[in-house]
Amino acid sequence: MSLDKILAISGKPGLYEIVTQTRTGAVVASLIDKKRITVGAHSNISILSEIAIYTLTEEVPLRDVLKKVKEKENGEVTSISHKDSKLALEEYFFEVLPEYDEDRVYPSDIKKVIQWYNLLQKNNLLDTLEADEDSTSEEEE
Repeated sequence: MSLDKILAISGKPGLYEIVTQTRTGAVVASLIDKKRITVGAHSNISILSEIAIYTLTEEVPLRDVLKKVKEKENGEVTSISHKDSKLALEEYFFEVLPEYDEDRVYPSDIKKVIQWYNLLQKNNLLDTLEADEDSTSEEEE
């Protein structure tokens, strides 16, 4: 499964996997408890593959940021919790992505990235980061 099938839904905790699409939206399953819900097209949905993090020079795709976290943590759960202090979160993120734009990347964004990484790790979906890159490079050729 690629990041194209993983969603963040505004107002709902965690991440969701698309099960099937419907005429008016989609049926999704929570990565936290596997419960299925129906989301309408009016819901504020973000597909993980389309999210990027601001840096001082460019926008870095979330896939690349998650890969850097995976490298730092050797594929394990993060050494920091998304519930840690603002300062601790910023220090951790600076180690992962030193050039991130501190004015446009808020502590709440850092919390989401860490929480999403841990959810993907727990559900053994981190391997899709490499698979996504392979399919992207094949499309470019």
